[in-house]
Formats: sequence, C-alpha cells, structure tokens
Amino acid sequence: MAVAKVEVERFSLTSSRPFDAVVAAFKSAIGQPNMVEFFEETRATNSFPDLERVVRSGLGRTDLMLFAEFDLGDILRRESGSMKPKIMRFVVGNPLIMKEMVKHVPDAGSYAPVTVLVDERSDGVHVSYDKMESFLLPYGNSDALSVARNLDSKITTLLRECAG
Repeated sequence: MAVAKVEVERFSLTSSRPFDAVVAAFKSAIGQPNMVEFFEETRATNSFPDLERVVRSGLGRTDLMLFAEFDLGDILRRESGSMKPKIMRFVVGNPLIMKEMVKHVPDAGSYAPVTVLVDERSDGVHVSYDKMESFLLPYGNSDALSVARNLDSKITTLLRECAG
C-alpha cells in the first residue's frame, strides 16, 4: 500500500457581482451538452477523429464543457428555511485535455474533470478552483505538467472574467 501526500494550490477570488450573474457568466462560457447523449455518441464512434469531433461539438468558447452541477446550498437552505446560502459545484473539463494528462500520468484521471466552486458569503461571491498543476507536480512529468498549466490558465482566466 502506498500513500502519498499532495499539496494543493487553490485559486480563489471574491466578486462583488451577484451570485446569479457570476454563475450565468460561467455557464455561458462552457459547453453544456446533454451528457447522456454525449456519452452515447462518444461510445458509438469508430475512430479517434470521430470521437474528437463529438467532443469538440460539446465544448464552449473556452474549450470546456459542463459534466455535472450540484446545488450544494439546497440542503442548507431547506434546513434553515432561508434563501441562503447559495453554493454551486461545477464539474468541468475537456476529455481531450484529460487524455493528454492521463497518457503521461494515469493518476491525473483522479483529478480531471475539475471542480469549480461558486459560493455566496457575506463579503461577496467566492469563486474557487484547485489547480491541476499542483495535483500533478509530485509526479514530475513535464508533459503532463505543461497540459495542466494550460488547463489552469483556461480556467483561472474564465473565473476572472466571470467575477468581473
């Protein structure tokens, strides 16, 4: 049995924009394919170029797509009977980017697709992301790290735009 310690670098910023505006800006920049249909189409492909075509059709302008979203605040709001807190977790990524990391570092599959957290607090709307580079740094593979840095750049740029 092997146990490794991974130090994670968290990118986080606070926005004065309303929660719903930050979430809308985020979702408008990423592809939102019907995931059931998306996975049916990817499984039905017979070649990598066909698979690539299906994946690219699901991507937004940021070369990312939404895999899942979770309204984490829902249970808290139900308990309190309040309209707050607002907390959303988004699982986003790009299977083609993930492929490039996983072929060099198989453990990258534990971290991709990635999570973006948007939550409303008293000081504003917090937007957070655990950087892929920090997950892959212990593996020391320069090819995987290069892909991870590019992914981190895409996501942090997107989050800065959404936070306004």
